[in-house]
Amino acid sequence: MELHADGPWPWDRRSRAPWSAEQVSLANLATLQKYYSQSGGLHTLQWMFGCELRSDGSKGGYMQFGYDGRDFLSLDKEHLRWTAADATAQLTKRKWEAEPAIAQGWKAYLEGECVEWLRRYLEYGKETLQRTEPPEVKVTHQKSSTENVETLVCQAHGFYPKEIEAAWTRDGENWEHGTFCNRVAPIPDGTYYISLYTDVEPEERGRYRCRVAHAGLSQPLALAWEGPAGNMWIILGAVTGALVLLLLVFAGIVMKKRRTSNSHTQQSREYHLSL
Repeated sequence: MELHADGPWPWDRRSRAPWSAEQVSLANLATLQKYYSQSGGLHTLQWMFGCELRSDGSKGGYMQFGYDGRDFLSLDKEHLRWTAADATAQLTKRKWEAEPAIAQGWKAYLEGECVEWLRRYLEYGKETLQRTEPPEVKVTHQKSSTENVETLVCQAHGFYPKEIEAAWTRDGENWEHGTFCNRVAPIPDGTYYISLYTDVEPEERGRYRCRVAHAGLSQPLALAWEGPAGNMWIILGAVTGALVLLLLVFAGIVMKKRRTSNSHTQQSREYHLSL
């Protein structure tokens, strides 16, 4: 709030904006009820807009309206046209396109003032919002419901920002057949998570790689499933550790026997004196 106090948008203007939006929305709801010949009941008007500042410096923006949970109207910013979702929305489309200044004004806002505010917010919170944290990636496998097929799973987590490129490749080429990818999802620590799946024949799993590119990585990763090799080292390590333990136990027994035989006479005398 302190950062905004001296900004170009005073607090009194900010306070008036929600009240004005409420009045306009109520009027729009009444209009839409007439358009759809509705006399009563509960109805909802949704209005969503925003701007984007991409990592390559390009800008994006969107504006769309929904009524009773369905799409109603959206702005085609590049062509300065409105897209109607149904016949009733055509009424508003024709009304707004009769006044080109409406679309032109919103295009100017989304590409101008909105982006400038976005840059300001990024500067205010740069320690958090502009940090980069690389993903931790691992490839595992699991049995598939289909006989003679298994599923490779690629999991990337702990990365920030949200934008990430993740895909399966086969012999170095993008592979989409039999693949599935979850949407990027947030996790409680403020970073993100994504997982990808692909069905493969077990004897061909070595041909597949999970390719991941992210701003936190100096170069993209291309990881294969290394379960067998990793398991073998674990097994060898466990066997070696067991052998070493057995040798230590055996050596301890031998040393104990020697100490026992050397001190047998003294121990017997001490036991006798204790009677």
